[in-house]
Amino acid sequence: MRNGSVSLPAEKRDWEQGARDARTAGEVVPLLRVEDLVVRFGGVTALNGVSFAVAERQICGLIGPNGSGKTTLFNCISGIYRPHAGEIVFAGHNLARLPRARLAGLGIGRTFQNVALFDSMSVRENILVGAHHLGRSGFIANALRLPVVAREARAAEAAMADLLDLLDLGAVADRVVAGLPFGTRKRVELARALIGRPKLLLLDEPAGGLNHDEVANLADLLGMLQNRFALAILLVEHHMNLVMRVSAKVVALELGAKIADGTPDEVRNEKRVIRAYLGEASDAGAA
Repeated sequence: MRNGSVSLPAEKRDWEQGARDARTAGEVVPLLRVEDLVVRFGGVTALNGVSFAVAERQICGLIGPNGSGKTTLFNCISGIYRPHAGEIVFAGHNLARLPRARLAGLGIGRTFQNVALFDSMSVRENILVGAHHLGRSGFIANALRLPVVAREARAAEAAMADLLDLLDLGAVADRVVAGLPFGTRKRVELARALIGRPKLLLLDEPAGGLNHDEVANLADLLGMLQNRFALAILLVEHHMNLVMRVSAKVVALELGAKIADGTPDEVRNEKRVIRAYLGEASDAGAA
């Protein structure tokens, strides 16, 4: 530590070396590790000792009834809330030590349940906002219009063009987002998260407001994005068919505590999950 700041390069090097060693040994590499997380709001405990891990390139579904702590957990990982106890370690970095502005640079992207876009800006402009942290040229280089600035701008424009095509946004690229349908706005927000080159993508109810066909398309899209961008995805979603279809692992919460952690079939058949979230046992197979 120097001048009150935290030295992170050594942490990153240690994690990357450990990850390489684990891959060589055929072991699963945890990209995100949540340990004994506790969050309180006044006298209410929103998260009570929650622990789980998400591996590299893994889709992990996070389920639970309203009030179970899912969004609180997301807000801790993305730096909006600070936990009262426990730790969140991402790629060797303890996130509790970092300001929120550093998280995108580490490789964490997020979408929100209620789409968070700049309504007066175009689709293109909204997507490019997500690439801002990738620039390395700095104020002086921009003021002097050095060649590196133009190179970074071209790289961002090329990445945006790829995402416009990939997410079928080309036809609305120059439209202001305020007038677009909700499903389209969700794809714009997803593109903004992806242009930042995340290693971990936090998706908060991406199927909300979508019809049956759109949900089916979303499931295919998530699998494609996972492979194309080598992503780990942590997915909060009430649409159980989607969660069980795309997730390699599912974590279930109830009243701020973890009640299940395993494969979709294991979690689907867990009695506490059936009771808390899926309804009666006879309905579990249809969930």
